[in-house]
Amino acid sequence: MKKAFCLLLLLAPIRFAAAADAKILTLAEARHLALTNHPRVNIAEYRVSIAREGTAEARSAFFPTITANATAASGVDRDNTRIAAGGLNNPSIYARNAEGLVVNQVITDFGRTANLVSSAKLRTRGETENAAASRAQVLLAVDATYFAALEAASVVNVATQTVATRRLVFDQTSALASNKLKSELDVSFARVTLEEGNLLLTKSQNELESALARVATLIGEPMETFRLVDQPLAASSLSTNLSDLTQWALQHRPELLKLRYDRDAALKFAKAERALHYPVISAIGAAGVIPIRDENHLPLDNYVAGGVNLSLPIFAGGLHVARQHEAELRAKVAQETLREEEDNVLRDVRIAWLTLSSSGERMKITAQLLVHATRALSLAESLYTLGGTSMIELSQAQLNKTAAEIANINARYEFQIQQTSLQFQVGKLGE
Repeated sequence: MKKAFCLLLLLAPIRFAAAADAKILTLAEARHLALTNHPRVNIAEYRVSIAREGTAEARSAFFPTITANATAASGVDRDNTRIAAGGLNNPSIYARNAEGLVVNQVITDFGRTANLVSSAKLRTRGETENAAASRAQVLLAVDATYFAALEAASVVNVATQTVATRRLVFDQTSALASNKLKSELDVSFARVTLEEGNLLLTKSQNELESALARVATLIGEPMETFRLVDQPLAASSLSTNLSDLTQWALQHRPELLKLRYDRDAALKFAKAERALHYPVISAIGAAGVIPIRDENHLPLDNYVAGGVNLSLPIFAGGLHVARQHEAELRAKVAQETLREEEDNVLRDVRIAWLTLSSSGERMKITAQLLVHATRALSLAESLYTLGGTSMIELSQAQLNKTAAEIANINARYEFQIQQTSLQFQVGKLGE
């Protein structure tokens, strides 16, 4: 009993006594902490940053490359030494010291770089949508665990009240039996119902502790003690028309948007790989000074040169063809992956919509069940006091009341979880 009341102190001040050193945690605060601390969200943001760097890498091919060179040659004999091995060129080598710059600028590669940049940009946008999907998944997990914790706390409260009520009945029955007004069979049945209540309390306490641990882990503060604030039933802003919900999901689910960007990026990359068959035209320039030189062979103290280079691929052992085919096949895989996910989204939206509708009906039914079970227990208690019924019937009425209370609690929080689930499936969670 004492343990049960201590656990109740962890819950909302609306429904439970509050521990003095516990931190009040609303659902909005839990969401904010999870989005700030959860590793999945941070990983998704890092991937967006990585993709942006990939775009910058691809775009760099549009700009010139500038290289600084410094050369010092000594130990050259007077016979105009030449390189005899190591390359097809055969330049003369003169004793000198020279410093200069080489500039290389691609004039055109027939769209390869442009397609690579477009592909990288699309992948960045895809990673941005993936980050949005990760945030929505974390929010769904937070809402589900938060409502599960509130549900567990409500069951603990019911179990505590049940134990208290059944203990009172047991004490009264024992007193009446000692005065020969009730039989020992009634005492035995009262003890059984009391122990069933204790079993329910122990189970609900464990479920509460587990639920609070899951909440704490999600928000990134596993060592904290919280008092959760009960959430009233909110009116849904979603359309009740299934067709509208599915169309919205197909257009706005971040997972689908990511896959569409990935498909488009794969198509752009395939075009870039196809451009490997085309030539690359570049402009090359070099300039520098030769402060120390052989003036007989290098009369000027500076040099300037420029030209245009055409690089035409002729044969690469099938490498370029294989890369093109691989990229095209990956684009087809991306298209089929998108199509499969669209079918999954249509299915998940329909299931979430049906489950929410069922949860709403279940909540109404359990509310009526609780009203009738409460009335039946009140009548059974009155008749038992007057000797008009047995302990078996009273025990059954108590059991029905407890079951109805728990069913009503389960239905209420399940409805709230399903509301969040439908928002997630449609793509509106976190907007």
